[in-house]
Amino acid sequence: MLVGYARTSTAEQSAGLAAQDRDLRAAGAEKVFAEQVSSVAHRAGLRQALEFVRAADALMVTKPDRLARSTAELLAIEADLTKRGVGLVVLSMGGERLDTRNPTSKLMLTILGGVATWEREIMLERQREGIAKAKAEGKYLGRRSSIDPARISDMAAGGMGPAAIARSLGVARSSVYRLLGGSADAGKHDPVPADRAGQGKVHKI
Repeated sequence: MLVGYARTSTAEQSAGLAAQDRDLRAAGAEKVFAEQVSSVAHRAGLRQALEFVRAADALMVTKPDRLARSTAELLAIEADLTKRGVGLVVLSMGGERLDTRNPTSKLMLTILGGVATWEREIMLERQREGIAKAKAEGKYLGRRSSIDPARISDMAAGGMGPAAIARSLGVARSSVYRLLGGSADAGKHDPVPADRAGQGKVHKI
């Protein structure tokens, strides 16, 4: 049995959904699951389609981006379908029809998977090189998501020293110093809280 899946984003016109439904049925789909939802949102229709198909069936879509968010997800869905004995049919994959029930289409997907892996390795290598270069130049701030420059400035304006701010936010002191335009050596001269006066050595300011 050929089972179709059609999807358009919430920003697209519903006419696009109707067009996919028409093309899928014209290609032999006996049942079509359709939904209008963003690719990054939960796709209930896709889940239903994947749960509906059985061994010897084939899931059909008009284009790969109607089914998956990325090449990696497309390959993961295809691998799951293959394990269950279900084929995958894409009516237009770069202008060509793909049907994993035949060896040529399986080869095309294998090559696609290899290219995706290669691209990811290249990206990670460039990322590592960029981080190494930034560290060497003293410009690497680590995970920026944990550093809020505005909050750090407010805390400093309230009288907190760089080391205290770093401890409070759980970030590197060097990152705080750079954002405040100070020197990393300044942390050696942070005042000791009043409630700890007399407990150990007090650093002079």
